[in-house]
Amino acid sequence: MKIAAITDDGQSISQHFGRASHYLVLTIKAGQITNKELREKLGHTHFSNEPHGDHQPGQPHGFDPADQDRHARMAEAIADCQVVLCGGMGAGAFRSLQEREIEPILTDIPSIEAAVQAYLEGRIINLTDRLH
Repeated sequence: MKIAAITDDGQSISQHFGRASHYLVLTIKAGQITNKELREKLGHTHFSNEPHGDHQPGQPHGFDPADQDRHARMAEAIADCQVVLCGGMGAGAFRSLQEREIEPILTDIPSIEAAVQAYLEGRIINLTDRLH
């Protein structure tokens, strides 16, 4: 199995999915981390020159077709992963990842390795109140 974590430094989980610069992808075999790979991640800065959809008052952010396309492009780099760990993200990105069969987990555990261990031991809590 492969678990991705959003990161800017390769050690800690970034607080916002769209702003993070990289994914650290960890390969898990027999409950142990056997490989780590730092992958570039597309984010908000890559899409700043693209048109953004009209957000209607009272409607959730990140669900219009343009946003969903950007989320899909962000997820391409981790298409081989089953889980992505992050500190927070928008509801549209959360749903987009789920539709690609990648389980997004929002956590307050700062260390990537500690969060992966908590996930493997079934102790991690998905803090969906961190969705925006």
